[in-house]
Amino acid sequence: MVVNLLDFDAAGLTSWFAQQGEKPFRARQVLRWMHQFGVSDFNAMTDIAKSLRAKLISTAAVSPAPTISDKLSDDGTRKFLFDVGNGNAVETVFIPEDDRGTLCISSQAGCALECAFCSTGRQGFNRNLSTAEIIGQLWQASRVLARDAGGIKAGERIISNVVLMGMGEPLANFDNLIPALRLMLDDNAYGLSRRRVTVSTSGIVPVMDRLAEACPVALAVSLHAPTDGLRDKLVPINRKYPLADLMAACRRYLVHAPRDFITFEYVMLDGVNDSDADARALLHLVRDVPCKFNLIPFNPFPASGFERSPNDRIRQFAAILINGGIVTTTRKTRGEDIDAACGQLAGKVQDKSRRGQRAIGLARAPAPISAGVELQS
Repeated sequence: MVVNLLDFDAAGLTSWFAQQGEKPFRARQVLRWMHQFGVSDFNAMTDIAKSLRAKLISTAAVSPAPTISDKLSDDGTRKFLFDVGNGNAVETVFIPEDDRGTLCISSQAGCALECAFCSTGRQGFNRNLSTAEIIGQLWQASRVLARDAGGIKAGERIISNVVLMGMGEPLANFDNLIPALRLMLDDNAYGLSRRRVTVSTSGIVPVMDRLAEACPVALAVSLHAPTDGLRDKLVPINRKYPLADLMAACRRYLVHAPRDFITFEYVMLDGVNDSDADARALLHLVRDVPCKFNLIPFNPFPASGFERSPNDRIRQFAAILINGGIVTTTRKTRGEDIDAACGQLAGKVQDKSRRGQRAIGLARAPAPISAGVELQS
């Protein structure tokens, strides 16, 4: 059986090489070739003995998911669609900025959490991605972006930040997530700092604690409501892990976190969660959690049932949080012409969720599709 070496972090690769009767330094060599240089051809790994190269050719492979499409927005945002088999595909988005390049990657094909405003949840849950399929998104994007830039100099990075904010709930795929995160941080692989790798969660409290112990990176929490009553409707996982438990988990995470704050993501839904009273309730909710807020103008999709809050309403909402002492940013519109928006990934799919066409009675009629979003870290 041929083994996909993208499935291994450094410890896993070292163990596999030991089973082949090879020294640990061989694993480090191959790790660098794969992840630092994007090499998948073992014959091109020139500092490795020919006998080992021959053995690798017969027993192993570097096999990322095949690319289905690669779309470039007018503003430079780039969206990759990867084939993960059995009719499933996942999307990965690169967002270039003057001071950084952020890659948003997926952790599952579909999502089981069915957040009311997210198109990914409408396709239902298909399966967890393997470690190779998670890290393979970074591997593929790094190679393509470097190629298109005509190569990069030593020490330069096109992708400086990675956010697990694509399709799926990362903490629901914990066992495959952790090796991928460790590769992102490994100096023999991508060498990113813990501050530049962000995991976004809807709030699976016990697994937040596990992440803090296993691989504490920057944490973003999809909040979207100031009360349990509203969050139960918008983010159904809240029924299992209500806000009091979630805030306590955030405080515990900060003991281990590389940053001294939690980022709360808050999608702005017209007439649903965007009133002055909602903003004041948020200030009360997070009063003892060091944090910042990213306000996300809603990105509509067919039959979403929601509208985006008007810009003036978003500004007023942000002003209340800022005046309350909370650092608050509003994400820019990015990639609108390629549907690369937060909450829109894989939006053009058959609705397979239980929520489906169910009326939630929360919002007005949907607006046309026309938005993208900058992912910040």
